[in-house]
Amino acid sequence: MFFFAPLIAAPIYYLMIVYVLAAILPAVFLMRYVYRQDRIEREPPWLLGSLVLMGILAALASIVLEVLGESVLNALVSPDNPKYITLLAFLVVAVVEEGTKFFFLYKRTWRDPNFNFRFDAIVYAVFVSLGFAAFENVKYVFSYGLSVALPRAILAVPGHMGFAVFMGIFYGRAKLRFDWGNRFGCRLNLILGYLAAVFLHGVYDTCCMSGTTRSTLVFVAFVLVMYLTVFLLIKHESKTDAPV
Repeated sequence: MFFFAPLIAAPIYYLMIVYVLAAILPAVFLMRYVYRQDRIEREPPWLLGSLVLMGILAALASIVLEVLGESVLNALVSPDNPKYITLLAFLVVAVVEEGTKFFFLYKRTWRDPNFNFRFDAIVYAVFVSLGFAAFENVKYVFSYGLSVALPRAILAVPGHMGFAVFMGIFYGRAKLRFDWGNRFGCRLNLILGYLAAVFLHGVYDTCCMSGTTRSTLVFVAFVLVMYLTVFLLIKHESKTDAPV
């Protein structure tokens, strides 16, 4: 009986491997792309690995905080209210998820000696965000099956990267101003980086959750413009990278 047990269980293991790979490969592909754009001084693997872990911790923290946030929202606004979806998308999902990413990003990298070029900030923000997205993807694939893997690979995972690139651009400028002794400019850029990510995330989720024809059209246009802008920004920031 015990001799045959591994043979019976083997297909389950293979299925689990397929599920995990389908969930994480899109994030790994985008991490590799951003990593290769860091042309002056690439970051050490151990640091990048720790940033992925920070993203997973951010996802776990978000699960708890979003439950609390949604409970508060439900106590204040009826789910039947036309504004409910927008409030949920912006004030709960976007605020919480980008907030936890930003918190772990700042705690792990702000004083790290490897943070010595402006483009490093984009790499750091993207790795945290894609660690978050990979964990979230695993959860969705195991909950709903492989049918969600492709749409999430095309939309959700690059979406998280897009939010992170905007956060990273401001994060790098904040570090530069901090080193100049410009504390006001530093704080302003940190706030702008967070708010930019929240805004983009909020628009993305509002369109996704609304489910109307109009919101779908807006979503498609928004995603196309954001993706194009993000890849152009990555190229530009890589070419104009400078020490901080």
